[in-house]
Amino acid sequence: MLDYRIPTFLTLCDVLNYRKTAELLNMTQPAVTQHIQHLERRYNCKLFLYDRKNLRMTEQAEILRRYAKSMMYQESKLIEQLHTENGIILQIGATKTIGEYVIADHVARFLEGGANRITVDVDNTEHLLRRIERGELDFALIEGFFDRREFCSQLYRKEPFVGLCSRRHRFAGQTIPLEEALKENLFLREEGSGTRTILEQLLAQRNMSVTEFPRITCISNFGLMSRLLEKSGGITFAYRAVQEENRSLEPFFVEGWEIWREFNYVFLDNSDAKRAVECFESFHA
Repeated sequence: MLDYRIPTFLTLCDVLNYRKTAELLNMTQPAVTQHIQHLERRYNCKLFLYDRKNLRMTEQAEILRRYAKSMMYQESKLIEQLHTENGIILQIGATKTIGEYVIADHVARFLEGGANRITVDVDNTEHLLRRIERGELDFALIEGFFDRREFCSQLYRKEPFVGLCSRRHRFAGQTIPLEEALKENLFLREEGSGTRTILEQLLAQRNMSVTEFPRITCISNFGLMSRLLEKSGGITFAYRAVQEENRSLEPFFVEGWEIWREFNYVFLDNSDAKRAVECFESFHA
């Protein structure tokens, strides 16, 4: 069974501070130190060192961390299987575009198996990756970037990245020069969102930024943004799947921009997580 000191180790890896680790786990700081010292004796290596006043992980700690994350996830799956008589139970995550516009039919097909159960957590990439690390999710469907050294991945599908506007807008269905797009009011997702990052990178390739637009309105919810686009006449940039679920919007295209991005399954490197991905994928149309 999993050593009860491993969660202490993983928390210290995240925060790199003994006092904060103690606070997060409702422990005393000496108890945290004792847990780490026990693991160092057990594995006969140093796990943490101070670089001046900053605590850092050793190479051995990085190795143990990868194995520990996998062990925690596998133990949670063991407990789940011991208490499940039939059907499949999945706990998955999805970034906002995928969760709101892509996987509804896929989840519905999974639920056609009457005993199957699923929990879907729609959140940003950073939060989902943390939950995978803690063994709380079987996998997440990610539209953005992630560290491929830390996680395994499998392609879910590729999706075009386009401009969106109301069906009455002069851009609807057209291919336009970038200079024309820069005259419009821009609706934009919050900082750190996948779609905003893509747009910022495309503009940076031309030594530009979103500040080139005359007015920017930040909206964190695509549902609200879609209604505002229909009423206000502005534009945004997003995945085509958003438009396919909002028939009041039409795509438009920018000359020289033919962009496709991957939606990926992201999961820990172990057999249980891989099986969870394969199981869900088997319900993919």
